[in-house]
Amino acid sequence: MVVFRNDPCGITCIVLTYTAVFYADYVVIEWLIIPSLSGSLWGGFNAVLFNVLVFLILMSHARAVFSDPGIVPLPSTAIDFSDVRAGQTPKKIFDKEGESWTVCQRCETYRPPRAHHCRICRRCIRKMDHHCPWINNCVGEFNQKFFIQFLFYVGVAAVYAIVLVCISWVVGCKTCDISGSYQNGRIAHTVILIVESILFGFFVLAIICDQLSAIFDDETAVESIQKKNNGYVRVRKSKMVLLSEVFGRGPMIFWLFPCHQGSTTSHLQPPQYDV
Repeated sequence: MVVFRNDPCGITCIVLTYTAVFYADYVVIEWLIIPSLSGSLWGGFNAVLFNVLVFLILMSHARAVFSDPGIVPLPSTAIDFSDVRAGQTPKKIFDKEGESWTVCQRCETYRPPRAHHCRICRRCIRKMDHHCPWINNCVGEFNQKFFIQFLFYVGVAAVYAIVLVCISWVVGCKTCDISGSYQNGRIAHTVILIVESILFGFFVLAIICDQLSAIFDDETAVESIQKKNNGYVRVRKSKMVLLSEVFGRGPMIFWLFPCHQGSTTSHLQPPQYDV
């Protein structure tokens, strides 16, 4: 299911993200590789490699934006939650498998363990970590892999861009008029690229560390803040098992690609109760 939020903040952040990515690609090719490394196999190799990174950034970001993060489906028929609202029945109900399901009064449906309501998406999201304006979507059970991939490739591209800046200035500019405006423009674009790379590099590094910590602790950001998990009983798992639940159970090489790799998701349909 393709989803997209009409959230002004999220849409603005997406525009800023794509602007920054395309600007970095423009500076690397037009102001670094062509003036310093054009005509060499090394220059062509770096141009192709950097654009592969840009492609992976755009693909993983698009998958994170448009993928279903784990929206809890609404019931086909309306459910009467008047007793729950009146406080006559508990909000927590156990299904036949012993899992703790809760009632979301905003969605007016049952939600599985570790699902939380997002006020921006206006739906309950399975294993919701947080709502990220940079992807204009929630980070949840189904798209966390793409979100982390996006962060990883942005970080790699930021480091790579700084390395290319250093190489281009060591090699020198073959086509520049040192006293002309071209050299001044090259300096200006290079400085902006370095600042952008440093800012985005540290930004995504911090978020990646936060995401990995949440995976290894088996605790989403929402659960960490609320200090509860809706009755979910954690089972001790190895780090590889926890990573495979996010990135897929296939070969690890496929963890790098923005594609689905088999689902570890349990049943999605809410339990049936007479309320």
